[in-house]
Amino acid sequence: MFPERLRALRHGKHITLEVLAKDLNELFPDENQNTSNQIGNWERGVRTPSYLEVQKLAEYFDVSMDYICGRAALNEYDLSKLFLSGRQLSFDHKVLSGDDRYEIFQLMDGYFHGKKRRVVSDTTEQEELDLNWNKKKDE
Repeated sequence: MFPERLRALRHGKHITLEVLAKDLNELFPDENQNTSNQIGNWERGVRTPSYLEVQKLAEYFDVSMDYICGRAALNEYDLSKLFLSGRQLSFDHKVLSGDDRYEIFQLMDGYFHGKKRRVVSDTTEQEELDLNWNKKKDE
């Protein structure tokens, strides 16, 4: 599964093996230098990269190591892990501070814990959600 995922990620970015090797070497200058032949061997399943190489690839392509190794689908991501990660998060082009992250995490956690106790309605009609956006713009 790893060779297929690596090839798909590279093709998705429309880059050659040479460009990927060059980018990895620039992004991780203190690590072992990568070559296009080495990456080609990984894509063909001839060789298996080390844990550190998989980690570099996952960071480069902005995917999880579980995804690149075939253990998870790309569209799956646990938000709790994202909030607890060291990654910079933003909302509406505003960077979230550590306090913001903690508060949002607590709100989401409370929502899901409270959801277990809520009664589910049988209605099929969708309720309108009023976020008062117009009022905010007028103020």
